[in-house]
Amino acid sequence: MIQKNDLVILSGQDENFFIRAGRGKIGTDHGLIDSDALAGMSAGEMLRTHTGKTFVIRIPRAPDFFAHAKRSGTPMLPRDIGLVTGLTGMNRTDIVLDAGTGSGIAAIFFGGIAAEVVSYEARHEFAEAARETILDAGLCNVTVISGNVLDATGRYDIVHLDLPVTGAHVTHAHALLVPGGYLACYSPFFEQMALAYDTASGLFAEVTSHETIAREMDRSKRGTRPSTRICHSGYLTIARK
Repeated sequence: MIQKNDLVILSGQDENFFIRAGRGKIGTDHGLIDSDALAGMSAGEMLRTHTGKTFVIRIPRAPDFFAHAKRSGTPMLPRDIGLVTGLTGMNRTDIVLDAGTGSGIAAIFFGGIAAEVVSYEARHEFAEAARETILDAGLCNVTVISGNVLDATGRYDIVHLDLPVTGAHVTHAHALLVPGGYLACYSPFFEQMALAYDTASGLFAEVTSHETIAREMDRSKRGTRPSTRICHSGYLTIARK
């Protein structure tokens, strides 16, 4: 059941709204939405604007936070986050160290899978914003630390780095990982990928790098073909201790 201040998705045929329950009347092109009426309702129920436009209530999931939450940086795409979880075998028993929190999107995805996520963000204002977003996602197993990940201590099953990786980051990650654990480095530039790969190759038992590519399909009455949008997003280096 939806409570006051909960975030919800109102889904229409041609538009979605990401709103907070209990904030009064919200003006849209389809009429006024009474967000106070959401309290006590449940996912799947219908809410009408004052003009009669109908929206279906949805509870936000991780991809909704990527699409709608306030951004303090450029988050990884869900498809790239999915590669991290798949290639590392992230599961419900894992303790994950995430660095370069940014908007907190990757930490939200990881928090829905792993037992615990500790996320480091060097910029204090980004860390504060990410904490609020993660709280809105209802995750109590994700902690955001405002600080340098090179100061991190403890033992982790997976270390994920979404920041300008240096040799020191890779070396420190190796020291923090349990035997058999994984390091995942996301890099927007080829040179950063090469540095992560070369450093990890001297420390880890297994190292691979991948270019992350995915193409959407455009479908119309004329036919179906790959989208002309850019399909490349970055590079992912995976190393196993």
